[in-house]
Amino acid sequence: MNKALLIGRLTRDPELKYTNNNIPVATFTLAINRPFSNQGGEKQTDFINIVVWRKQAETAKNYISQGSLVAVEGRIQTRSYDAQDGTKRYITEIVADNIQFLESKKQSQMRTKSDEATDFNKNDASNINIEKDPFADFGSNIEISDDELPF
Repeated sequence: MNKALLIGRLTRDPELKYTNNNIPVATFTLAINRPFSNQGGEKQTDFINIVVWRKQAETAKNYISQGSLVAVEGRIQTRSYDAQDGTKRYITEIVADNIQFLESKKQSQMRTKSDEATDFNKNDASNINIEKDPFADFGSNIEISDDELPF
């Protein structure tokens, strides 16, 4: 029995191509976190190549993108080819029979925007000297009262 079931996030948008017989085929890579840490306490991630055919290929191209959380059910396939330097190369990939979208496009977009904001804030925070009093060079005391607020 050759069965694979994977859950992960796309590392890039699906790439859609058509065969000479006009059959759609899409490829993408899933990032899948391992359930354990290495000796240094760091999480490891596997990057698995996925191939999907026909209508599901077009659906994948239209509805999922980099960062989307998906479940892929399929089979493991190994193929080989001769590289330009004359060596034989082997590729192992999952041929998807079924792809389930595990979050809506709206959730995916919200997560992407949240991730971008987090990255922006991390970059801003790296330039802040928290040891320094921000009002040290102001020269006088500042009086703040809630009574002066208009609401």
